[in-house]
Parts: sequence; structure tokens; C-alpha cells
Amino acid sequence: MKPPTMPLLLLVLLAVVRLSRAQAQTSFLDWSRILPSLSRPANHSRIFYAVMFDAGSTGTRIHVYTFIHSESAELPVLDNEMFHSIKPGLSAYADSPEMAGQTVRMLLKVAKKTVPRLVWKRTPLVLRATAGLRLLSAEKAQAILDQVQHVFDESPFLVPDDSVSIMNGTNEGILAWITVNFLTGHLKAQSKKTVGILDLGGGSTQITFLPKLRKTIESAPDTDFVARLDFFNSTFELYTHSYLGHGLMAARLATLGALGAQGLEWQVFKSSCLPKKFRDEWSFGGLTYQVSGDPDGYAGYKLCYQEVLKVVKGIIHQPHELEVSNVFYAFSYYFDRAVDAGLIDGVQGGMLEVRDFKKRAKEVCNKMTKYPPVSPFLCMDMTYITCLLKDGFGFKESTVLQLTKKVNNVEASWALGATLDHFHNLKIH
Repeated sequence: MKPPTMPLLLLVLLAVVRLSRAQAQTSFLDWSRILPSLSRPANHSRIFYAVMFDAGSTGTRIHVYTFIHSESAELPVLDNEMFHSIKPGLSAYADSPEMAGQTVRMLLKVAKKTVPRLVWKRTPLVLRATAGLRLLSAEKAQAILDQVQHVFDESPFLVPDDSVSIMNGTNEGILAWITVNFLTGHLKAQSKKTVGILDLGGGSTQITFLPKLRKTIESAPDTDFVARLDFFNSTFELYTHSYLGHGLMAARLATLGALGAQGLEWQVFKSSCLPKKFRDEWSFGGLTYQVSGDPDGYAGYKLCYQEVLKVVKGIIHQPHELEVSNVFYAFSYYFDRAVDAGLIDGVQGGMLEVRDFKKRAKEVCNKMTKYPPVSPFLCMDMTYITCLLKDGFGFKESTVLQLTKKVNNVEASWALGATLDHFHNLKIH
């Protein structure tokens, strides 16, 4: 059944939005420059498309958006999203960048099947890479981007300037906030009721919300934690930050003491967060690590928490007012690990309290010996998520989170916001 259409109010908002940060400005959507001039019957609808690649640290995803603009209607609508993903992420090909290009080439088949051939040449093609490539050396990251650019250039789609790049971490959080608040219907003129977002990727994690108290902005560590949205004579000051190296996979490395380690071929990285008899290889970011439990020590939640606390403590800033702030939508690995732990349904998602993560982390960690989990990292991951929420951001155990993967059949991520944001660079006639 076709998903319900939704008004693209955000497209009007973004036409007059200005996103500003310290010494940086990002202009948003100028809708008049996107839509073709229409000289057709008043009831004629124009369908057009956009293709956005999300090159994450653990996978590459393609989003093909279908938009409808009717001359007789004030607002266009987002009609549909086609989504597909491939693992691993492009950063896994740090030493063979041509494989990164091949990954993108494979995903382009989805776009070719979704977008009618007649409009390929005016359908924009954009890729934004996130923490996986940010964690690589500049030289290796650029080699991957060059390969992607080559694949884009030989494709039949419209390839605008700056079509392939690494996204700023702060913009990643802000654009995800815009996407989720648009999809939940909270992004309206004069609206002061919004939802916060928590995004846990493989390499980085983001938090973005609209504070209710001025002290939250004033007590932020520096201007990098504040972004301003001006529209319809209203100003939204957002608390937002991206923590590179604190995504779930990077946190595994830090917990194991393997972050930046040398001599990987002969070292074994041990943790009390892993089953005592477990030993295997684990790969992330193009490198392979020997990991194991501690066969001569103890395993369990308490020791595991002490390990992950070292990764979080003193690094993650605690905003002033989380206990009185908005509902938070949590997605990406927050959602995936909650599904793996049996806390929520993998399709419907659900509401959880922070204490639910803590309770299940204890159960998984303290029963690893008798009942090995499906994933040997589940204890570590659930404990890290608990620690990140409690001792990192400072959420109370009673704080309710909305765990979700999709909102109104659209992926909960920064991709839709980034697609809309990018349109201001294009001249589609």
C-alpha cells in the first residue's frame, strides 16, 4: 500500500531559513531555483526526484526521494522514499578505494530503477560521508571521495558542484533534527514544541534539541554547541554537538584499548565486557583486531561499566536541562541494539526509559557465561549506551526515549534534511 503523503512544509520554511554557527553560515533552500517554470494546466502535477547517499562508518545507504509539486497547491509533498543499504562502509576500503567506487556503482542501480529514465539528467546525485571518513587520514579519505566522484561523473544523473564531500559533524545533528521534526509535524512557524534527536552511528554520536531554559545555551562549553535557525520572524537556538570517536564501533575500540594501537597482528585486546571464553577477529574501518574476553579474570556488568566509563567520563558534556526538555527520538544503533536485546519490536520501535537499557545490560552481561548472547558485543554495546545516556549526556533513568527507525515510512536520519539543504546549489529548469 502506498505510504501516506505529507505536506512538505519544511520546503517553505527552508526557503527563508539561515543556519549560522561561529564563523560559518549554511544557506538553505531557495525553492524558486529548484522548480521548473510551469506553463501547464492549473491542475497539472510535477513529479521530480533527488538521490542522496549516506556514506556512514558501517554501511553506505542510498535514499531516493520522490517529490510532487502541483501548480494548484501551495505546498509540494514528499511522496515516497526508496531506501537501500550495503555493508561495510566506504572507510573499510581505505587501502582499496576503487572498491568504494564499486559500492556506489552497485547502489546506483536502485536509483536507475526508481527514477524514470527521462528525468535522470535533471535528478541531482549527492553523497555525504560521515564519521567513517572523518576518522581516516585526509589522503585516504580523499582517494575514496575521488573514486566516488568518478562514478558519479560517468552516471546519467545530474552531478552538481560539491556533490561528493565529508559532512560537518554538527550539520549532521542539525539536519537530522530538521528531518525528524518535519516528519513528526513539529516544525511549524511559532512552534516551541519540538523533539530532540539522539543519533548513534558507528564513528560518531550526535545530540540536538531546542532548549527551554536560557541557561542551557549560556552554560554550553563554547559556541560549537549552539546553532541558530531563523525563520518566519522566529529564532530557534539549538543545543547541538557531534562527538567524533564516540559512535558505537569507535567506542568498542576505545573500551578495548585498541584505538590508534600499533602492531595489530600480534596483539590481543581483552575486555570484561566480552564472554570469558570468547576470542575472534573483529574488523572496523579497514583494520582487523584480535579481541577476546578475559579468561583469567571476571566478566559482568560492573566491571564492564568501569571500562566504558573511562571512554565517556569528562568528554561528553551534560546539557543543563535534559530532565525538563523535549521528548527525544533515538535512532541508528540506539534502535538496532534495543532490537537485538529484545527491548523493542524491529518494525514498530517503541518507547523506552533509560533504565530499561541499564536493566537489560545487566541481564546480558551477568549471564554471558551461561547464556552467550547472539552477538558477543551485546554486553559491551548495551553497557556503553547506558553509560553514554546516564554518565555522558546526564539523562535521568526515568527519561523516556522514542526508539525509531522510520517516521511516516521515511528513514530517521539526516539524509532528508541534507537533500533539502543541498537544493539551494542547483538550478533545475
